[in-house]
Amino acid sequence: MMQLPFEQFPALSALAICRHVFTQRILGVDVSHDKAEVLKRLDAAHREIRSAVGVGDWPLVTAQQIHGNKIAVVDEVGSARRADRGRRGAASIPGREFPGCDGIITNQRGVALGIYVADCCATYIVDPKTPAIGLVHSGRTGTELGVVTNAIKEMIDRFHSDPANMIVQLSPCIRPPHYEVDFAAEIVRQCRALGVKEIHDSGACTACHLDRYYSYRAEKGKTGRMLALLGLM
Repeated sequence: MMQLPFEQFPALSALAICRHVFTQRILGVDVSHDKAEVLKRLDAAHREIRSAVGVGDWPLVTAQQIHGNKIAVVDEVGSARRADRGRRGAASIPGREFPGCDGIITNQRGVALGIYVADCCATYIVDPKTPAIGLVHSGRTGTELGVVTNAIKEMIDRFHSDPANMIVQLSPCIRPPHYEVDFAAEIVRQCRALGVKEIHDSGACTACHLDRYYSYRAEKGKTGRMLALLGLM
């Protein structure tokens, strides 16, 4: 049987409370199209990987990803809301994509949070004590706008999470010298500033390993997307 193209991170695999995955380049799929078409073409492989890691039948909740800093909250079974102060409209799940958001947090079990990346960093946040989780799309602009900081603060506000208990994992993303800004280092700095003690960075550069990852910069916009998934058991 051919090995499926995905990876998992030791720090998250060690946690019995959650399941996660980070997909890699899917060989044989033409990705020289716009994002919507690319995601449609990658869907079958991504579904197979979701099943392989045990979340195939979980509802998948994603974000529109506009390089902003708004966070969606899935705070009760069957409903979710955007954590926009004063603008909180509930919406049904499963299969929900949150408009205008770049991160999602939840304390609900059996819900898969999903983020698509192709140079930006997928930042996994796990509070094993509460428990609660967050998954954030953070590239250069989102990092400058503090999107990961916002996700952690929302977890504190909504779920009474303590940053000292959190484990943060950074996915492969583009890094110098292939990119002019080291936003991964800034994400780590922001997490430490909030009191997160355990932070892990994969260290991998998407533009350095085109055999394994998609890179929007290196492939001049005509590329696929890696799917980052995180869910509470």
